[in-house]
Amino acid sequence: MKMTVIGCGYLGATHAACMAQLGHEVLGMDVDIDKVHTLNNGKAPFFERDLDVLLAKHTASGRLKFTASYAEAAEFADLHFLGVGTPQQPATGAYDLSHLFDAVTKLAPGLTRPAVVAVKSTVPVGTAPRVAELLREHAPAGDLIEVAWNPEFLRESFAVEDTLRPDRLVLGFNTTHSWAEALLRQAFDKIIESGTPTIVTDWATAELAKGAANSFLATKISFINTMAEVCEKSGANVAELADILGHDTRISRRGLRPGLGFGGGCLPKDLAGFIARADELDASEAVGILREAAAVNTRRRQRVIDLAREELGTDLRGKRITVWGAAFKPETDDIRDSPALAVAQALHDLGATVTVTDPKALDNARKLHPELDYVEDPIAAVDDADLLLHLTEWPQFSHIDPKRLAARTHSRKVIDARGTLNTDQWRDAGWMARALGRV
Repeated sequence: MKMTVIGCGYLGATHAACMAQLGHEVLGMDVDIDKVHTLNNGKAPFFERDLDVLLAKHTASGRLKFTASYAEAAEFADLHFLGVGTPQQPATGAYDLSHLFDAVTKLAPGLTRPAVVAVKSTVPVGTAPRVAELLREHAPAGDLIEVAWNPEFLRESFAVEDTLRPDRLVLGFNTTHSWAEALLRQAFDKIIESGTPTIVTDWATAELAKGAANSFLATKISFINTMAEVCEKSGANVAELADILGHDTRISRRGLRPGLGFGGGCLPKDLAGFIARADELDASEAVGILREAAAVNTRRRQRVIDLAREELGTDLRGKRITVWGAAFKPETDDIRDSPALAVAQALHDLGATVTVTDPKALDNARKLHPELDYVEDPIAAVDDADLLLHLTEWPQFSHIDPKRLAARTHSRKVIDARGTLNTDQWRDAGWMARALGRV
């Protein structure tokens, strides 16, 4: 098939490359000329595991191309995926849909024949009718343009895997549109034939799917972090408690990872967006549990700051703190709403000298937090440190022998906010080692 992907950020670039991998001829479109040039050279403007391999393979074969022209995209195919960003509005937490509506308005004049516009962007429920209205107003084909909703459920650092082998496929339509459904089933035929559960539903349910999924996951993470708070007060071990809970098949162990909490470009934004839309729908009381999930997540960051002050004293001026981790999670260079950088910045604001190290995210961190210090080597980063904070669970951090660090630091103190260091090993090496949710 021939298809386009409008908006080639994290979601769109991954979707375009994976659709080419599935055998389709794909034209990606983005208004950022530099991004288009980078993608046409077979590289992503961000780090995502395995994505550059697919981009290089399919741009070289000619199956995948990128353009900055809406007109070229409209002419190229009759199936258009929209993966335009919907950032958070600072004041309310609601989704900013201006980029999405602008893309629809600019694509529409080129739609002169029947086509399907399948939106993948995460939006508040009730957005699909407005997209359909814009297409009717601006597209020459008018009512011959079908609108479908196809939410994504990607995990950063697993985005290629999640696109090619998703755990479910959701297709939303306004009514029974056999042509639009048939076209999307053809696009995803290899995924469907592999046995992926495929749910065909209405617009509203499909719009809710991504926000509801991320809100549930955020709540599950915050639940185990609530248990971590109780464990710290009672002397229990939250990691072992999570294992106990995880053996219950109704709960499962996935997502029960106690630690510093969640960040990134999806969970915090989608949680806030879901709450904001519920408020608009006069369902504020129904999402009270989600407000508390967000509050718990914020408290985890403050807990690390409090522990640092317990170890170093209330006055942090003149203290040197090393932070292992800048990305919001391992295997990505994404620092959006990074818990690690939030803690690092807060400690800097309290007067400490903070040195940050990360395998992938230092360039992005420098741009956003130039006042922090940065060192490439995690071992060299601890030189003369009064305290080491482990804030992003990169595997290479857990493999460092604490004995190698002992002579370099000013004080042998480490706080593990991710629960992946062997604290017994660190203590045997002469360190004071604390972990969230554990004695």
